[in-house]
Parts: sequence; structure tokens; C-alpha cells
Amino acid sequence: MNTAEELIARVRSGELDFATALGMAAQAAGGVTDIGCARIDHARSRRCGFPEFIYGAGKQAEELTAIVREMLDRSGAALATRLDAARGEKLAATFPEGQFDPTAGIFMVKKKSATPRGKVLVIAAGTSDAGPAREALHTLHFCDIGAELISDVGVAGLERLFAIADRLRSADACIVVAGMEGALPSVVGGLVKCPVIAVPTSVGYGMALGGLAALAGMLNSCAAGITVVNIDNGFGAACAAVRLMSLKPDL
Repeated sequence: MNTAEELIARVRSGELDFATALGMAAQAAGGVTDIGCARIDHARSRRCGFPEFIYGAGKQAEELTAIVREMLDRSGAALATRLDAARGEKLAATFPEGQFDPTAGIFMVKKKSATPRGKVLVIAAGTSDAGPAREALHTLHFCDIGAELISDVGVAGLERLFAIADRLRSADACIVVAGMEGALPSVVGGLVKCPVIAVPTSVGYGMALGGLAALAGMLNSCAAGITVVNIDNGFGAACAAVRLMSLKPDL
């Protein structure tokens, strides 16, 4: 087996190119497993602070089953996103220790862990935004982040948001999920000092344009410092929050 020092020496001598040496180092560390339909990165959590996830869209049920089984064998945990009912229910039947949330399109198997770190609030403007909001919530829980979902506090009735202002200000980060004109993150951004991660959703009438109106509104927010992810990307917002939590020395 090549040690890191040996690989560095072989690169310096010209015997190996840098890319080949990196591949050999990954194999030697057991960080990547090739199961044919996927190359699973078991070392991602050490590098990024969150583990390998499974993007379910476009994968066959048999492929998903093989990937989940490999991840469970190695770590006892797996999370797959963007699943339709048929594939999600298939995974739930194959791995009864897991759970499938059809609203979020997520299947998850998670070992019981230590006390969750931090406090992230997932704030949904309306109940129609539940899919991306619950996708964010499950991803945070999977990463051992303390998270809570607060729903139906959109700008059409601002008194609902102001009623929970103290809870917003106690959070370490807020993920704000909204469709229509995408105004809610701007309002939240004016109430709190913690990081605000905005998720535009595809909810809305004609000129909502499948979420483009909300995306444009959030990118043009007058509340400075808001982070904006892609349309319906609750998963990406949760990963951003996990990275932020890793920067807090007390968590």
C-alpha cells in the first residue's frame, strides 16, 4: 500500500502524475467504493462536514437499492432525495428501518445520534411550499442539526410572522422557503442577525414563471447578506446551513 509520503515522492520524481496519485490515495484510504452503477464517496463527511447523499432522480429502483445497501453497510445511514412515490415506497419496503416522506420526496435511514447541534428554523411562506421545506428539514436532521419547521407565515398576513419574531431571533440560521413574488426572505432578513438562506419555490400563478419570479425577487432583496439557492432546492439550503454550523466553535 502506498503511503501519502510515498505517493508524494513518486509525484516529485515524475513517476506518477498528480491526478493518478490522488486516485491511488483515495483508493488506499477506502474512501470510494465502486459498485458498478455508482462510485460512493464515503469520505465526504471528513472533507465537507456532511456525508454522501443520493440524488434519486433518474436512477432505477435497483440502482437506488444497491447504493442504499452499500451506504448502510458502511455507515448505517443513507438519505435519498427527489424520489417519486413508486421508488420511495420500494425503498421503504426493502429497508423497513427507514422512512419515506412523499411530500419531500426523501427516503432516509438514520441511526440515533448525539444531541443535535445548533438551531435552524425552516420557515415556509405557505403550506404549498411544504415539499422544499420538508426536504430541508429532513436533510438537517440527517446531519444532526437541530431544526424546526414553521409553516404558513407568508407576507399576505405579516402578523403571523411578527408573532414568532422572538423565535426567529433565537435561531442560529433561518432557511426561508417561499414562492409567488418571493418576498418573505427580505422581511425575515430585516428582523434577524443570523444567516438567512432563501429558497424560491415553483409555487405561484402565471407570472410566477415556475419560480423564476421568486428567484429574481430574492436575488434583488433589499435585505443585505441573504444567500439564495436554486428553485425548490431545500436540500441545497440545508447543506449551506450545515456548513455554517460547522463554523460555530460552540457547536
